[in-house]
Amino acid sequence: MLEVQISSLTLQNPLILASGILGSYSSSLNRLSEHAGALVAKSVGIEEREGYRNPVVVNTPHGLLNAVGLSSPGAEKFALELENYRGDAKLIVSLFASNPDEFVEIARYFDMADAFELNLSCPHVKGLGLTVGNDPELVGDIVRRLKKETSRPIFAKISAFSSYIEVAKSAEEAGVDGVVAINTLKGMAIDIGSKKPILSNVSGGYSGEAVKPVAMKVVWDLYEELDIPIIASGGATSWKDVVEFMLAGASAVQIGSAFFYSYRIFYSLKESLKAYARKEKIRLEEIIGLAHKK
Repeated sequence: MLEVQISSLTLQNPLILASGILGSYSSSLNRLSEHAGALVAKSVGIEEREGYRNPVVVNTPHGLLNAVGLSSPGAEKFALELENYRGDAKLIVSLFASNPDEFVEIARYFDMADAFELNLSCPHVKGLGLTVGNDPELVGDIVRRLKKETSRPIFAKISAFSSYIEVAKSAEEAGVDGVVAINTLKGMAIDIGSKKPILSNVSGGYSGEAVKPVAMKVVWDLYEELDIPIIASGGATSWKDVVEFMLAGASAVQIGSAFFYSYRIFYSLKESLKAYARKEKIRLEEIIGLAHKK
């Protein structure tokens, strides 16, 4: 009823944990796996990275601002942690790097991964994330190199701030197995008492329910242009949001900021989607892209 197919991955439902949300330790991933289709671990680089100093997260009325700075224990140490993953959901490891060789080097550590997500869209770290993802030719080179090294599916996470159609098409031509859209949007907040930016990095990435219309438009546009699966990411907090994204063309939907409202969000979303599918007398896969049909 809820099962979806994305490339060679069969997911028990279309709900995916977004990277950076409760994905730093195998213990958390193991607990979340019961009700998820897949889990994306926190983005990892080849070397340990400290990230930015506090404050790194700001709560706003309709979303979250964060500038963690891609903190990472490094590939070797994180691979040892993820060896303890014993969950039911598929495990996707998110990678960040500045060039194709580094992406390949990181991927070699993670034999336990069912798939890889390429972080080509983090908006607040120079030389990584969005800086890399803004170059369609480089994105294509990264995908081609990785496809030669691994048989696991590769998903490119792209930004609304890039020429996302061009970037996605370059990745598709290079053989990518799917795209994830979108990452956080650029944003900032100022404290009127100190009269200074709140985040230590001044600006950060904005996520949560307020970014949903932006993510929806990107998913819609990509579905019109691509022949590969799309995974939506941005602002989904209810089962209706998940259905909307699938109608727009998403095969699955990542859940991130909604965990700040409920740690049991996967369970509640899954049960609500079951009720919807029963009411409509459909398999959920049948609604993918349905809003495009005239």
